[in-house]
Amino acid sequence: MTDLKILLLTPPMTQLNTPYPATAYLTGFLRMHHYAVEQRDPAIELILALLSKHGLSEIKAELEANFEGLSEEDVPYEVSYFLENYFAYANTVEPCLRFLQGKDPSLAIRLCSRKYVPEGIGFDALHQMEELEGGEHLFYAFGNLGTQDKAKYLASLFIAGLAKVINEGIDPRFELSRYGERLAASNPVFDDLHDSIEGQETFVDDALKEITLRYLKETGANVLGITLPFPGNVYAGLKIAQTAKAFNPEIKVILGGGYVNTELRSLKDPRVFQYVDYISVDDGERPLLNLLEHLKGERPESELLRTYVLKNGLIEFINSKKTHDIPHRDVGTPTYDGLPLDKYLSICELPNPMHRIWSDGRWNKITLAHGCYWNKCSFCDVSLDYIARYDEAQADIILARMEALIAETGQTGFHFVDEAAPPKILLALAQKIIEKGLTITWWGNVRFEKTFTPKVAQILAASGCIAVSGGLEVASDRLLKLMNKGVTVSQVARVTQAFTDAGVLVHAYLMYGFPSQTQSETIDALENVRQLFKMGCIQSGYWHRFAATVHSPVGKNPEMFNIQIAPQEDIWFASNDLDFYDPVQCDHDALGKGLNKALYNYMQGIGLDEDVRIWFEDKVPRPKVNPNFIESALRQA
Repeated sequence: MTDLKILLLTPPMTQLNTPYPATAYLTGFLRMHHYAVEQRDPAIELILALLSKHGLSEIKAELEANFEGLSEEDVPYEVSYFLENYFAYANTVEPCLRFLQGKDPSLAIRLCSRKYVPEGIGFDALHQMEELEGGEHLFYAFGNLGTQDKAKYLASLFIAGLAKVINEGIDPRFELSRYGERLAASNPVFDDLHDSIEGQETFVDDALKEITLRYLKETGANVLGITLPFPGNVYAGLKIAQTAKAFNPEIKVILGGGYVNTELRSLKDPRVFQYVDYISVDDGERPLLNLLEHLKGERPESELLRTYVLKNGLIEFINSKKTHDIPHRDVGTPTYDGLPLDKYLSICELPNPMHRIWSDGRWNKITLAHGCYWNKCSFCDVSLDYIARYDEAQADIILARMEALIAETGQTGFHFVDEAAPPKILLALAQKIIEKGLTITWWGNVRFEKTFTPKVAQILAASGCIAVSGGLEVASDRLLKLMNKGVTVSQVARVTQAFTDAGVLVHAYLMYGFPSQTQSETIDALENVRQLFKMGCIQSGYWHRFAATVHSPVGKNPEMFNIQIAPQEDIWFASNDLDFYDPVQCDHDALGKGLNKALYNYMQGIGLDEDVRIWFEDKVPRPKVNPNFIESALRQA
């Protein structure tokens, strides 16, 4: 194979507002090495095909066939409501999508009238809050943001409702941000995925197949690269591979991406190779170069890098030491060429302000460095290459890439997608942006470390920083030390205040259920969070339930955290999350409901002076934290 034509795809589903960056990086890199590469985004194409007037007419026919002859009580409410209101949906779906694409802002007034689109599906949370708050929730939550934002919220609920119709009536695997996730997430055997792929195809499968065939015919690709960033991409990715192999048995299919890197490192089931030819782990640049050179006959198979192949019915992992990974300074500039940037949907999610930034608007995604400069947190996959191997590029190189992306896309918004943006590079980049007088808007992840002084925060804000997110995690000094997080609650308070005072929105990643965490410590953590909101240090947050993973220090050395890992099944396919026994017995599920309820209200400024125990249905202990703890910590700055 000498004339390689490469097509790179991100399967459904990820975000709807912006492309996932993997193919953009690899396309730019491979073109720099003079390969013919095209990229496409079947996720946004699938949504636009399904949620169109024509798509809804086909969905209607499919639903009528699926539920023909059933009694009314046997038909899901979502299906019956959609069919009863079909013409209202069909007449408004394309205008709503155009509005979310930013192409028809005048529709906002009609959407805000609350009489334009059907509100029977997807609006449950809004209706419940309106009942609780006297009908003022929508306008209260948005404050004075205006008609466009309220309309965007309503249109987003409308789209989510249609996704529920598809989920309930046609394909239970389908969701707006994931597709068939449960089939792939930490599933030790391939049976479920294999049976689904080989089973009867749904209307959604047919739509995805049609899109895939169009891409293959347009590009003439004989090499297909599929990135699988999350479990919710795997089913669709393998369906795409199946379609490609049926269309052209000679096509070479390559898998890679975050899911592969974390969950398929113990892969043994050869049936996966019915659909793919190669599976590479960790950074894709060098493995792809070696593989493409091999396909051209310029490199022996023995010199592949971090690549699974099937030989004599058995999976073999080839990892030659003759070549090394590409330094971050040499990976080149991402390109969005081939992706329909004008078709993405700005989805508005409430009430979390950081999630709003995440899902609303299109962001150019870029990394400042490879890996994590801290690389010590005990809950993180610090043994894997994407975290463990830290390699930075200079600020001049990063800025040149940003300017190239601005020139290509015409958009000046950037999401730095680093695990944690390195402070040194971040500050140097910010100073260069200011010196050049550039208008750039950016946000990303940071560690709440003392490097971020008020002065540094002001410089970052002046360069265009609008938001940062970072890990407060368990909000307990004992547990933060056990996590090897490298911060204290007092330090987080001072750093977040510095960002807030600079006009930067601060989002805190919060965690509960860490090994040895007691009920009392969880309540104390919530009290710290309450005080941080009350003092204006943070404006947004999200509680994550702790999960032990195979590649983290907790998973590798459970005895250090006084837990016992449950016996695992024999791993033939995926492995990541670990079940474990914690001798400190605590009902974390029950606590999680109260934690999330409290956080929802704190983000709207409600209940900040109330006892944190009011958010829990069952009796919980009184917090031991001094009610002025955060205020005192801020005075020590």
